[in-house]
Amino acid sequence: MIVDCAVYTKGKRRPGELHVEDALESCRDSDDTFVWIGLHEPTPEEFEAVTVEFELHPLAVEDAIKAHQRSKLERYGDCLFLVFKTARYDDVAEAIEFSEIQLFAGDRFVITVRHGEASALSPVRHHLEEEPEHMALGPVAVVHAILDRVVDDYRPVLDGLDHDIVEIEDEVFGAPGRTNPAERIYKLRRQVLDLYRNVEPLIDPLERLQTGSHPFDTGGLDLGPYFRDVNDHLRRGVARIEIQRDLLSEMLAVNLTQVSVQQNEDMRRISGWVAIVAVPTLLAGLWGMNFVHMPELDEWWGYPMALALMGLVCAFLYRYLRKQKWI
Repeated sequence: MIVDCAVYTKGKRRPGELHVEDALESCRDSDDTFVWIGLHEPTPEEFEAVTVEFELHPLAVEDAIKAHQRSKLERYGDCLFLVFKTARYDDVAEAIEFSEIQLFAGDRFVITVRHGEASALSPVRHHLEEEPEHMALGPVAVVHAILDRVVDDYRPVLDGLDHDIVEIEDEVFGAPGRTNPAERIYKLRRQVLDLYRNVEPLIDPLERLQTGSHPFDTGGLDLGPYFRDVNDHLRRGVARIEIQRDLLSEMLAVNLTQVSVQQNEDMRRISGWVAIVAVPTLLAGLWGMNFVHMPELDEWWGYPMALALMGLVCAFLYRYLRKQKWI
Protein backbone atom coordinates (compact mmCIF):
# COMPACT_ATOMS: atom_id res chain seq x y z
CA MET A 1 0.00 0.00 0.00
CA ILE A 2 1.29 3.46 -0.93
CA VAL A 3 1.09 5.60 2.22
CA ASP A 4 2.39 8.87 0.77
CA CYS A 5 4.03 10.17 -2.39
CA ALA A 6 5.32 13.74 -2.54
CA VAL A 7 7.83 15.92 -4.35
CA TYR A 8 10.00 18.41 -2.44
CA THR A 9 11.67 21.43 -3.98
CA LYS A 10 14.17 23.34 -1.85
CA GLY A 11 12.82 21.47 1.14
CA LYS A 12 9.19 22.43 0.57
CA ARG A 13 6.46 20.02 -0.43
CA ARG A 14 4.68 20.67 -3.71
CA PRO A 15 0.90 20.85 -3.37
CA GLY A 16 -1.41 18.34 -4.97
CA GLU A 17 -1.43 14.58 -5.41
CA LEU A 18 1.27 12.71 -7.29
CA HIS A 19 1.11 9.33 -8.99
CA VAL A 20 4.05 6.96 -8.80
CA GLU A 21 4.31 6.84 -12.59
CA ASP A 22 4.92 10.61 -12.66
CA ALA A 23 7.16 10.82 -9.60
CA LEU A 24 10.60 10.69 -11.16
CA GLU A 25 9.64 12.86 -14.12
CA SER A 26 8.32 15.57 -11.82
CA CYS A 27 11.72 16.14 -10.22
CA ARG A 28 13.83 16.27 -13.38
CA ASP A 29 13.22 19.98 -13.94
CA SER A 30 15.25 21.11 -10.93
CA ASP A 31 18.50 20.03 -9.28
CA ASP A 32 17.14 20.74 -5.78
CA THR A 33 14.04 18.56 -6.15
CA PHE A 34 13.46 14.99 -5.04
CA VAL A 35 10.56 12.62 -4.47
CA TRP A 36 9.77 10.66 -1.29
CA ILE A 37 7.50 7.62 -1.60
CA GLY A 38 6.35 5.71 1.48
CA LEU A 39 4.94 2.19 1.20
CA HIS A 40 3.64 -0.24 3.82
CA GLU A 41 3.84 -3.98 3.14
CA PRO A 42 3.40 -3.65 -0.64
CA THR A 43 2.45 -6.61 -2.80
CA PRO A 44 4.71 -7.51 -5.76
CA GLU A 45 2.13 -5.99 -8.09
CA GLU A 46 2.03 -2.72 -6.11
CA PHE A 47 5.82 -2.51 -6.05
CA GLU A 48 6.16 -3.22 -9.76
CA ALA A 49 5.34 0.38 -10.75
CA VAL A 50 7.96 1.73 -8.34
CA THR A 51 10.55 -0.76 -9.61
CA VAL A 52 10.02 0.22 -13.22
CA GLU A 53 9.88 3.96 -12.55
CA PHE A 54 13.12 4.13 -10.55
CA GLU A 55 14.93 1.18 -12.16
CA LEU A 56 15.61 -0.50 -8.83
CA HIS A 57 17.98 -3.44 -8.68
CA PRO A 58 16.08 -6.77 -8.77
CA LEU A 59 18.02 -8.22 -5.80
CA ALA A 60 17.10 -5.24 -3.64
CA VAL A 61 13.49 -5.42 -4.82
CA GLU A 62 13.31 -9.09 -3.85
CA ASP A 63 14.61 -8.27 -0.36
CA ALA A 64 12.16 -5.40 0.01
CA ILE A 65 9.13 -7.55 -0.81
CA LYS A 66 10.06 -10.63 1.21
CA ALA A 67 11.46 -8.71 4.23
CA HIS A 68 13.03 -10.61 7.17
CA GLN A 69 16.48 -9.34 6.24
CA ARG A 70 19.46 -8.64 8.46
CA SER A 71 20.35 -4.96 8.92
CA LYS A 72 22.68 -4.02 6.10
CA LEU A 73 23.75 -1.34 3.64
CA GLU A 74 24.18 -2.16 -0.04
CA ARG A 75 25.05 0.10 -2.94
CA TYR A 76 23.74 -0.57 -6.44
CA GLY A 77 25.30 2.05 -8.68
CA ASP A 78 24.01 5.42 -7.51
CA CYS A 79 21.29 3.88 -5.35
CA LEU A 80 21.64 2.94 -1.72
CA PHE A 81 19.66 0.07 -0.25
CA LEU A 82 19.45 0.14 3.54
CA VAL A 83 17.72 -2.41 5.76
CA PHE A 84 17.20 -1.97 9.51
CA LYS A 85 14.94 -3.22 12.28
CA THR A 86 12.46 -1.30 14.37
CA ALA A 87 11.27 -2.41 17.80
CA ARG A 88 8.39 -1.85 20.19
CA TYR A 89 8.02 -3.31 23.70
CA ASP A 90 4.82 -4.90 24.99
CA ASP A 91 5.19 -4.52 28.75
CA VAL A 92 2.19 -6.72 29.56
CA ALA A 93 3.40 -9.68 27.50
CA GLU A 94 7.07 -8.81 28.20
CA ALA A 95 7.82 -9.29 24.51
CA ILE A 96 9.50 -7.17 21.84
CA GLU A 97 7.69 -6.68 18.55
CA PHE A 98 10.14 -6.31 15.68
CA SER A 99 9.38 -4.70 12.36
CA GLU A 100 11.52 -3.87 9.37
CA ILE A 101 12.19 -0.92 7.07
CA GLN A 102 13.82 -1.13 3.66
CA LEU A 103 15.02 2.17 2.28
CA PHE A 104 16.03 2.98 -1.28
CA ALA A 105 17.78 6.31 -1.75
CA GLY A 106 19.27 7.99 -4.78
CA ASP A 107 20.17 11.54 -5.69
CA ARG A 108 16.55 12.36 -6.65
CA PHE A 109 14.42 9.94 -4.66
CA VAL A 110 13.77 8.18 -1.36
CA ILE A 111 11.58 5.07 -1.18
CA THR A 112 10.70 3.62 2.23
CA VAL A 113 9.11 0.19 2.57
CA ARG A 114 7.77 -0.71 6.02
CA HIS A 115 6.86 -4.18 7.24
CA GLY A 116 5.07 -4.31 10.61
CA GLU A 117 3.69 -1.56 12.80
CA ALA A 118 6.63 -0.35 14.89
CA SER A 119 8.22 3.06 14.19
CA ALA A 120 5.72 4.74 11.87
CA LEU A 121 7.43 7.22 9.53
CA SER A 122 4.65 9.79 9.18
CA PRO A 123 5.92 11.76 12.23
CA VAL A 124 9.37 11.87 10.62
CA ARG A 125 7.90 13.28 7.41
CA HIS A 126 5.88 15.90 9.29
CA HIS A 127 8.91 16.93 11.35
CA LEU A 128 11.08 17.36 8.26
CA GLU A 129 8.37 19.31 6.45
CA GLU A 130 8.44 21.76 9.38
CA GLU A 131 12.19 22.24 8.81
CA PRO A 132 12.52 22.94 5.07
CA GLU A 133 16.14 24.09 5.44
CA HIS A 134 17.05 20.59 6.62
CA MET A 135 14.81 18.87 4.07
CA ALA A 136 16.55 20.95 1.37
CA LEU A 137 19.67 18.80 1.87
CA GLY A 138 17.84 16.16 -0.14
CA PRO A 139 17.42 12.40 0.28
CA VAL A 140 20.35 12.14 2.69
CA ALA A 141 18.41 14.30 5.19
CA VAL A 142 15.51 11.86 5.00
CA VAL A 143 17.82 8.89 5.52
CA HIS A 144 19.35 10.55 8.59
CA ALA A 145 15.98 11.54 10.08
CA ILE A 146 14.54 8.04 9.67
CA LEU A 147 17.58 6.38 11.22
CA ASP A 148 17.57 8.88 14.07
CA ARG A 149 13.89 8.16 14.79
CA VAL A 150 14.36 4.37 14.68
CA VAL A 151 17.39 4.45 17.00
CA ASP A 152 15.58 6.77 19.42
CA ASP A 153 12.66 4.32 19.47
CA TYR A 154 15.00 1.67 20.89
CA ARG A 155 15.19 3.66 24.14
CA PRO A 156 11.61 2.93 25.36
CA VAL A 157 12.26 -0.75 24.64
CA LEU A 158 15.40 -0.70 26.77
CA ASP A 159 13.59 1.21 29.53
CA GLY A 160 10.83 -1.40 29.56
CA LEU A 161 13.38 -4.20 29.81
CA ASP A 162 15.17 -2.37 32.64
CA HIS A 163 11.91 -2.08 34.55
CA ASP A 164 11.20 -5.81 34.24
CA ILE A 165 14.78 -6.70 35.18
CA VAL A 166 14.43 -4.66 38.40
CA GLU A 167 11.23 -6.58 39.19
CA ILE A 168 13.04 -9.89 38.65
CA GLU A 169 15.90 -8.76 40.89
CA ASP A 170 13.36 -8.12 43.65
CA GLU A 171 11.98 -11.64 43.15
CA VAL A 172 15.42 -13.27 43.19
CA PHE A 173 17.07 -11.27 45.97
CA GLY A 174 14.02 -10.23 47.97
CA ALA A 175 12.16 -12.13 50.66
CA PRO A 176 12.37 -15.88 50.03
CA GLY A 177 9.23 -17.39 48.64
CA ARG A 178 7.99 -20.51 46.96
CA THR A 179 7.76 -18.94 43.49
CA ASN A 180 10.54 -19.61 41.01
CA PRO A 181 11.21 -16.79 38.49
CA ALA A 182 13.50 -18.97 36.34
CA GLU A 183 11.00 -19.19 33.47
CA ARG A 184 10.46 -15.42 33.45
CA ILE A 185 14.22 -14.80 33.51
CA TYR A 186 14.80 -17.17 30.62
CA LYS A 187 12.03 -15.66 28.47
CA LEU A 188 13.23 -12.11 29.13
CA ARG A 189 16.81 -13.12 28.36
CA ARG A 190 15.56 -14.55 25.06
CA GLN A 191 13.99 -11.18 24.24
CA VAL A 192 17.22 -9.34 25.07
CA LEU A 193 19.22 -11.69 22.84
CA ASP A 194 16.75 -11.14 19.98
CA LEU A 195 17.06 -7.39 20.46
CA TYR A 196 20.85 -7.58 20.30
CA ARG A 197 20.70 -9.75 17.19
CA ASN A 198 18.44 -7.24 15.41
CA VAL A 199 20.04 -3.99 16.60
CA GLU A 200 23.80 -4.58 16.66
CA PRO A 201 24.22 -5.16 12.86
CA LEU A 202 23.06 -1.57 12.21
CA ILE A 203 26.36 -0.25 13.58
CA ASP A 204 28.30 -1.11 10.42
CA PRO A 205 25.92 0.70 7.99
CA LEU A 206 25.97 3.80 10.20
CA GLU A 207 29.77 3.79 10.30
CA ARG A 208 29.85 3.63 6.51
CA LEU A 209 27.37 6.49 6.21
CA GLN A 210 29.26 8.71 8.65
CA THR A 211 32.45 8.27 6.58
CA GLY A 212 30.66 9.52 3.47
CA SER A 213 29.99 6.18 1.78
CA HIS A 214 26.94 7.43 -0.13
CA PRO A 215 26.23 8.92 -3.57
CA PHE A 216 24.40 12.03 -2.36
CA ASP A 217 25.25 15.60 -3.21
CA THR A 218 25.17 17.49 0.09
CA GLY A 219 26.32 20.84 -1.27
CA GLY A 220 29.66 20.57 0.46
CA LEU A 221 28.08 20.02 3.89
CA ASP A 222 29.76 17.32 5.96
CA LEU A 223 26.99 15.08 7.27
CA GLY A 224 29.43 12.80 9.09
CA PRO A 225 28.65 14.37 12.50
CA TYR A 226 24.92 13.75 11.98
CA PHE A 227 25.35 10.04 11.34
CA ARG A 228 28.05 9.86 14.01
CA ASP A 229 25.53 11.18 16.55
CA VAL A 230 23.03 8.47 15.57
CA ASN A 231 25.79 5.87 15.73
CA ASP A 232 26.78 7.03 19.23
CA HIS A 233 23.17 6.65 20.40
CA LEU A 234 23.02 3.20 18.86
CA ARG A 235 26.28 2.10 20.49
CA ARG A 236 25.03 3.26 23.89
CA GLY A 237 21.88 1.25 23.32
CA VAL A 238 23.88 -1.84 22.34
CA ALA A 239 25.99 -1.42 25.49
CA ARG A 240 22.79 -1.36 27.58
CA ILE A 241 21.59 -4.52 25.86
CA GLU A 242 24.86 -6.26 26.70
CA ILE A 243 24.54 -5.21 30.34
CA GLN A 244 20.96 -6.48 30.46
CA ARG A 245 22.02 -9.78 28.90
CA ASP A 246 24.79 -10.23 31.48
CA LEU A 247 22.49 -9.28 34.38
CA LEU A 248 19.86 -11.80 33.32
CA SER A 249 22.49 -14.52 32.87
CA GLU A 250 23.82 -13.85 36.38
CA MET A 251 20.33 -13.76 37.88
CA LEU A 252 19.49 -17.06 36.22
CA ALA A 253 22.64 -18.62 37.73
CA VAL A 254 21.87 -17.12 41.16
CA ASN A 255 18.28 -18.33 40.99
CA LEU A 256 19.39 -21.87 40.15
CA THR A 257 21.85 -21.75 43.05
CA GLN A 258 19.09 -20.58 45.39
CA VAL A 259 16.86 -23.41 44.21
CA SER A 260 19.63 -25.91 44.95
CA VAL A 261 20.21 -24.42 48.40
CA GLN A 262 16.47 -24.47 49.12
CA GLN A 263 16.28 -28.10 48.05
CA ASN A 264 19.18 -28.95 50.38
CA GLU A 265 17.45 -27.14 53.24
CA ASP A 266 14.23 -28.99 52.51
CA MET A 267 16.08 -32.32 52.51
CA ARG A 268 17.75 -31.51 55.86
CA ARG A 269 14.40 -30.54 57.35
CA ILE A 270 12.80 -33.74 56.11
CA SER A 271 15.75 -35.80 57.38
CA GLY A 272 15.48 -34.15 60.82
CA TRP A 273 11.80 -35.00 61.19
CA VAL A 274 12.44 -38.51 59.93
CA ALA A 275 15.11 -38.95 62.62
CA ILE A 276 12.69 -37.77 65.32
CA VAL A 277 9.93 -40.06 64.12
CA ALA A 278 12.36 -43.00 63.78
CA VAL A 279 13.07 -43.09 67.57
CA PRO A 280 9.54 -43.97 68.77
CA THR A 281 9.16 -46.22 65.77
CA LEU A 282 12.30 -48.11 66.72
CA LEU A 283 11.38 -48.41 70.40
CA ALA A 284 7.80 -49.37 69.65
CA GLY A 285 9.03 -51.98 67.24
CA LEU A 286 11.45 -53.35 69.82
CA TRP A 287 8.85 -53.58 72.57
CA GLY A 288 6.31 -54.93 70.19
CA MET A 289 8.37 -58.05 69.59
CA ASN A 290 7.01 -61.28 71.05
CA PHE A 291 9.22 -61.67 74.14
CA VAL A 292 8.06 -63.64 77.13
CA HIS A 293 9.12 -61.17 79.82
CA MET A 294 8.46 -57.50 78.97
CA PRO A 295 8.14 -54.73 81.57
CA GLU A 296 4.86 -53.51 80.19
CA LEU A 297 3.43 -56.97 80.74
CA ASP A 298 4.70 -57.53 84.29
CA GLU A 299 4.76 -54.02 85.84
CA TRP A 300 2.18 -51.21 85.89
CA TRP A 301 4.84 -48.62 85.10
CA GLY A 302 5.99 -50.38 81.94
CA TYR A 303 3.96 -48.47 79.39
CA PRO A 304 4.39 -45.05 81.08
CA MET A 305 8.15 -45.62 81.17
CA ALA A 306 8.26 -46.56 77.49
CA LEU A 307 6.22 -43.53 76.46
CA ALA A 308 8.32 -41.23 78.65
CA LEU A 309 11.52 -42.59 77.17
CA MET A 310 10.21 -42.02 73.65
CA GLY A 311 9.18 -38.47 74.53
CA LEU A 312 12.52 -37.63 76.14
CA VAL A 313 14.54 -38.93 73.21
CA CYS A 314 12.30 -37.11 70.71
CA ALA A 315 12.55 -33.87 72.71
CA PHE A 316 16.33 -34.19 72.88
CA LEU A 317 16.60 -34.76 69.13
CA TYR A 318 14.21 -31.90 68.39
CA ARG A 319 16.21 -29.48 70.54
CA TYR A 320 19.50 -30.61 69.05
CA LEU A 321 18.32 -30.42 65.43
CA ARG A 322 16.66 -27.07 66.10
CA LYS A 323 19.96 -25.76 67.42
CA GLN A 324 21.72 -27.02 64.29
CA LYS A 325 19.01 -25.29 62.16
CA TRP A 326 17.94 -28.51 60.53
CA ILE A 327 14.31 -27.97 61.39
